[in-house]
Amino acid sequence: MSDPIRTDLADGVLTVTLARPEKKNSITQAMYSVLAEATNRARTDDAVRVILFRSEGDSFSAGNDIMDFIAISQAGGGGQMIDAPVFQFLRAMAELDKPAVAAVRGRAVGIGLTLLLNCDLVVVAEDALLSVPFVNLALAPEAASSMLLPMAIGHQRAFEMFALGEAIDGKTALAWGIANRCVPSSEVDAVAAGLAAKVAQRAPNSIKKTKRLMRDAEALWALMQREGEAFGSQMSSPEAMEAFMAFTQKRAPDFSKAG
Repeated sequence: MSDPIRTDLADGVLTVTLARPEKKNSITQAMYSVLAEATNRARTDDAVRVILFRSEGDSFSAGNDIMDFIAISQAGGGGQMIDAPVFQFLRAMAELDKPAVAAVRGRAVGIGLTLLLNCDLVVVAEDALLSVPFVNLALAPEAASSMLLPMAIGHQRAFEMFALGEAIDGKTALAWGIANRCVPSSEVDAVAAGLAAKVAQRAPNSIKKTKRLMRDAEALWALMQREGEAFGSQMSSPEAMEAFMAFTQKRAPDFSKAG
């Protein structure tokens, strides 16, 4: 079995590949640990000037591995989500002061979209489908998306995406400001790699200082922790139990008795 996360460093670009195509690149806690290590390496290793996130298969990422999350919630770990590997990765992204590029084909669900909000250059396929269906699973936003998504596309659009969980395509993501480039699916990897290579050739300290001025790492991490508390409390709620059960039974959840 191949590693679900692969990394490769060449010409200053650390490429991180989600390589679990048989599961639509859904992300487990073990995978988050590797992602955190790679992102921290990007920040601390002078040989790395840019980090590039890409994927294998027909999806960028289906989001968190639901069965993995169900196991955490059943073990009573929802309240300690802030200590989980996913938050190690989110903190690494918040503190990253080097450019992050993403190449997105197919589905980008949950963290598959919120990761993009923490990147600096995003290339999406025209037929990509991006969604943040946290409320559909009775959860809450993460990765500072409760601030970053409204900043990018406006409150009304962001609330609709959160509340209804419906997907937008790549062309809409470009028009709304989530992406920098929208190209045919077959060109996504090449265009993203080209942008990463260009940025890697720029003055590295100038790039880092520019990003630091544009992003408040402490504020982002503080918000991620508040989101984590909301996310964790929801994971152990009756609403989430119903949502998870409905997911495993392939039916729509019934929240009529929730309140």
